[in-house]
Amino acid sequence: MKMQPRFAHYFIHQHGLILRRQALAAGMTPEQVKMLLRTREWVAVRRGVYTTRTHWESLDPYVGRPQLEVWAATLTTTTPHLVSHDSAAYLHGLPILEASPRLVHVTRVGVLGGRTRHGIKHHKAPVRIEQIGFIDDHPVLDVPRTVADIGREHGLRHAIVAANSALRRGESRRALQDAVADMTSWPYVTVPRLAAEWADGRCENPGEDLTMLLLKQLGVGLVQPQFGLQERGRVAWVDFRIGRHLFEFDGWVKYQRQEAGGYADRSADEVMWDEKRRQDWLCGFKLGMSRIVWSDVQPDTWERTQDRLLREVLDTNARFGTSIDDLAPYVIRRRRR
Repeated sequence: MKMQPRFAHYFIHQHGLILRRQALAAGMTPEQVKMLLRTREWVAVRRGVYTTRTHWESLDPYVGRPQLEVWAATLTTTTPHLVSHDSAAYLHGLPILEASPRLVHVTRVGVLGGRTRHGIKHHKAPVRIEQIGFIDDHPVLDVPRTVADIGREHGLRHAIVAANSALRRGESRRALQDAVADMTSWPYVTVPRLAAEWADGRCENPGEDLTMLLLKQLGVGLVQPQFGLQERGRVAWVDFRIGRHLFEFDGWVKYQRQEAGGYADRSADEVMWDEKRRQDWLCGFKLGMSRIVWSDVQPDTWERTQDRLLREVLDTNARFGTSIDDLAPYVIRRRRR
């Protein structure tokens, strides 16, 4: 079907979306709308809100599509509201863990409480005026408040990832703490309060964020992110250190070529060989090492992974002790770039 100029206006100014009533008002018949949906030329983002298949398929499923779902909900929500929680994080471009089910979250100023209807969760809570910003002219709660809300809503795993993501993008720990300070006696406020204390922007991605949380909960020593050693021009960094034991989180992107969305500039076999040589060199300093992957930091594997890591740490402690004083000439003192 040839796109009418009126339709193009809606798609351009509504993030690639058009409402059913707008399409009908512009001259399209109900049968034509059904045909576009049946042939998949249009995709229903939510009831009565559509986008083109081309636009939908161009969006990644982890950020782009959730963002579009938020914008679709704002088009159909007539009650005054602020985009909040996970939905605000998506609009801010803040990496977070995806919740299940994935809802659109909005906050309405008033007393504490909330309800969920048609995939939109309405929260009622006080908001300071300075916590309100605008994205494409729509009111959205700021990043520190968003981190606090995510923690109260979803728990510590989600809170740590959101808090670390906020620090990585330049928010201060004080800002995260100030957002929580407003929430005296609010339900589950201890979660974002702890996340603001434990957050560390030196972690480089959500996988490392969860690994850091797992290690802190293990409680066997001080967790140091981004530990580096150098000797005779050779330099190697690892994600975490506790005593003389090292921990490395391995995401799949480490082994994927750049053209496939990864970081590797050579084959997976070559990357793995280099990783082996690197680990052998590090362990030559009388250090132990554990490797962790995404499947190790899921809720159903969390305790099993902690049990494994505890065994490996205790083995390293028994063999080499916990002090790294002898490594002082080799430890890199600057932060990793």
